[in-house]
Amino acid sequence: MSTLKDFRDERLRKLAELKELGVNPYPAEAVRSHTNQQVLTDFDALEGQTVSVVGRIMSIRKFGKIAFVVIRDQTASIQLFLSQVAQPQPHEGDEMPVPEILETAPGLLTIAELPLLDTGDFVEATGVVIRSKTGEPTVEVKEFRLLTKALRPMPSQQEGFTNKEERMRRRYVDMNVNLDVRERFVRRSKFWQATRNFLNDNGFLEVNIPVLEHTTGGADANPFVTHMDALNHDFYLRISHELPLKRLLGAGFEKVYDIGPRFRNENFSDEHLPEHVAMEWYWAYANWQDGMKFMEEMYKNILQATFGTLEFDLNGKHINMAGEWEIWDYATIIKERYGIDVYESSLEEVKQALSDNKLEVEQTENRARGIDKLWKNIRKDVAGPVWLINTPAFISPLSKADPNDPRVVQRFQPVIAGSELGNGFSELNDPVDQLNRFVEQQQMRDAGDDEAMMLDIDYVEMLEYGMPPACGWGFSERVFWIFEGVTAREGVPFPQLRQEYDETTKALYPQVKFEEEPEVTEE
Repeated sequence: MSTLKDFRDERLRKLAELKELGVNPYPAEAVRSHTNQQVLTDFDALEGQTVSVVGRIMSIRKFGKIAFVVIRDQTASIQLFLSQVAQPQPHEGDEMPVPEILETAPGLLTIAELPLLDTGDFVEATGVVIRSKTGEPTVEVKEFRLLTKALRPMPSQQEGFTNKEERMRRRYVDMNVNLDVRERFVRRSKFWQATRNFLNDNGFLEVNIPVLEHTTGGADANPFVTHMDALNHDFYLRISHELPLKRLLGAGFEKVYDIGPRFRNENFSDEHLPEHVAMEWYWAYANWQDGMKFMEEMYKNILQATFGTLEFDLNGKHINMAGEWEIWDYATIIKERYGIDVYESSLEEVKQALSDNKLEVEQTENRARGIDKLWKNIRKDVAGPVWLINTPAFISPLSKADPNDPRVVQRFQPVIAGSELGNGFSELNDPVDQLNRFVEQQQMRDAGDDEAMMLDIDYVEMLEYGMPPACGWGFSERVFWIFEGVTAREGVPFPQLRQEYDETTKALYPQVKFEEEPEVTEE
């Protein structure tokens, strides 16, 4: 059985022979007049016309002095027909007009050099659009040129590429063999483009904000730490977009948003990645009820643009996003399920409810985190769409208290398919109140809660200069993962993995020194 080394050595031999023939196997330019899909779609108008197409070779069939080559670009696959004889005998019923003999100018290949090409190579073909006897649109090649010589064979779709570890490590191979994976990331791009378009169309301004922060905040999460040599100072990778965007409200902006990565130094799960893309918007002079109405329309717009439907079957739950959203009160739901008063219950009562429901009870457990765990145990079974409102103030330190009940905040969260797919608030703009909440969070952090928020005095100072009343909202690409029906790692093109090199890779590159990753020991 041939090994990867055998295949690679044979392709290196072909590469050397091509160079000896004066062929540049890696030219810097390519000529293309039409995508493959355009040739297929506009065949009637293009038949008999000369086109230039490009793509990766998917198959080569050579029959004496004629050959059929199938190439694929991002849009589609198309057949090429090559011949160098005056009257070729068509194969398998493919009756073709006889092309002129291929040119032999430097860099152009003839059918004689076809054995030097392999599946996986990128080529450029110029020729006339015709239809074979079997009805297949085809390019009758006049000029044929190599664009990239591939040194490794791509797994065929028949062979499959299903090993999860290999798929994640070589996602570029995965997306070539499993086209549905590539299409997933086309939809992911549409998701964020639709998000951006909806916000822009509603008067929001995209403002990119820093990823490196002196003090990170806006969420309960453990940050990554890095060091900036130029300032000889440690910085945090942002865990949220929130506080810089709200500083922009203080600067006079009224509708702002940012889309970009955020980083939370936590474990992987089916719904969470330490690095992921997120969006947050902030809207001056709007309240949480304005935000709820706006986001219902935004969800419908984005999902329709991304998936072409508003009805989904996810995890055994049928979800109709076009329907009316239910509204749930936080304290009422907890009381009905566990018999606990979220405002008056003791920490011991919360721990007992966690234990009774087989939920983890940590040594550093506090009421806020314990009650949040109880809610999440309810959430996992919710189909939705549901708006969760009236969240207790001790769970939401950055949102504004309800003037009619200071125990709760003006927060709204969508619950869909068992997940909270966003967060919205009437933003807190009272600097004294904010400082007191920051101090409380810092005390929790000092007591050992690494996910509690840091005290950000600069942000408090901004509030003292004045920030208008505002509504804010954020969601991550988890929204896309849920509606796409994939896990977090499947939902990003290149998930983080431990760096490892197999023995085959080490043997192929003896000139490279491979540094081994230290082993992870479990305490």
